[in-house]
Amino acid sequence: MAETPYAPLKSSFARSYQAGDSILHELNRTLERALKEGKLLDVARVIKQTVETLSQMPVHIMVTGNSGNGMSSFINALRIIGHEEDDSAPTGVVRTTQTRAKYSSSHFPSVILWDLPGLGATAQTIDNYREEMEFSMYDIFIIIASEQFSSNHVNLAKVIQEMGKRFYIVWTKLDRDLRPHAHSETQLIQNIRVNIQKELQKERVNVPPIFLVSNLDPLLYDFPMLRDTLHKDLSNIRCYGPLSTLSSTFEKIIDDRVASLRERIDEGCSEHPLSVRDDEDMRECLKAYRLKFGVDDESLEQVAQSMGTVVQEFKADMKSQTLYTLRRGDWRLRLMTCAFVNGFFHVLKYLLCFSCCVRCCVRCFRHMKYKRILLSVAQDTKTILEKILKDSISPPQI
Repeated sequence: MAETPYAPLKSSFARSYQAGDSILHELNRTLERALKEGKLLDVARVIKQTVETLSQMPVHIMVTGNSGNGMSSFINALRIIGHEEDDSAPTGVVRTTQTRAKYSSSHFPSVILWDLPGLGATAQTIDNYREEMEFSMYDIFIIIASEQFSSNHVNLAKVIQEMGKRFYIVWTKLDRDLRPHAHSETQLIQNIRVNIQKELQKERVNVPPIFLVSNLDPLLYDFPMLRDTLHKDLSNIRCYGPLSTLSSTFEKIIDDRVASLRERIDEGCSEHPLSVRDDEDMRECLKAYRLKFGVDDESLEQVAQSMGTVVQEFKADMKSQTLYTLRRGDWRLRLMTCAFVNGFFHVLKYLLCFSCCVRCCVRCFRHMKYKRILLSVAQDTKTILEKILKDSISPPQI
C-alpha cells in the first residue's frame, strides 16, 4: 500500500498518454512507408510491437462506494491475497480507508487499483467527492455495494456515465446475503440484480456489467467473469481505443495507391502500368498487382508465420487469390473476360492498323479490366490489414 498525493497522479497519467500519442504518431509514419512499399510483413511486425508497448501502459481503476461496503476487502479478493499479507489493503469493521491508496497485482500487470475513502467519509455531496477524488484521472470505475443499492450508488453511476467512462457495479458480501434467506440462491441473486437495474433506470443510467461476489472467496460466483471482463476492457483501453484510427489510416493509404495507379492507367499508354510482359494476360496482371500490394502468396505466408497462424486464415475471404476466384466474385470482370467478349476483341485486334477508333476501343476495354483487378486486390488488401489489426490486439483468453 502507498498513499500518494493527488497531484502526482495527474502528471503521471498525462505523461503515459503523451508517450502513447508519440508511439502512435511514429506507428502511422512507419505503416504508411511499409504499405506504400507493399511490405505487409513489416506492417504486422510494427503493429505487434506497438501492441506490446501499449499493453504496458498504466491503467488506473477506481474502487469506490459507500463507507463500509467492503471496498478494501474487494481489492484484496480481486488481487487474490489474504487480509493478513503485508501489502494487503487494511480492512475492519470500522472505517479503515481515510485517504486514497493505490495497489498493484501480478494478475493485472501495469494496473493501479485505487482504494478510495467511501462516499461520505470525506465529502457530503457527489460533486465534492468527484472533485476531491479527481474522477477524471481514472480509466475504469468499480462501484461497490452491499446490503442495499442506495442513492449514493446511483449518483456515482450517473456522474461516471456523464463522463463517458467505463464502470461496473459489484455487489459484495453475497455469502452473507445467502445464509439466512428463505428464497433459493438463484431467486435471491436475480432479485438483487433486478433491484440494481431498476434503481439505475429510474435515473436513466444505462445498466453496466453487474457482478455479484463474495469477498471471502475470490474464485466463486461472478468473480471469474469479473476478471475476464476486466482483462478485455483493459485491452480495449490500451489498444482498441488508441489503434482504432488505424482502419481509416489503412483505408486512406490504399485508396491513395489505387488512385495513383488508376491515373497511370488513364494516361492512355498502351502498356500496363506495372509493365507485365503480356497486356492481355490477366493472370499476369493479377500477379503483378498482388505483388505490388504485398498480398502475394509468399508475403502472406510470411505474415501468417509472424502472426502464429496459417496462411489460409488470410486467404479464406480473398477474392483475388486466382483469376478464377476473382472472376467468380466480380460479375463485371466475369463478363469482360467471358469467351464471347474475348473473341469479339480478339477480332478487333486485327483491325487496329485500319482504325484509330478501334485501337482506342480495345485499349479502353483493356484498361477497364486492369481497374477491376486493381480494385479487387486493393479491397483484399484492406481486409487482410483489418485481420492483422484485429488479431494483433485481440485480448488474451483468460
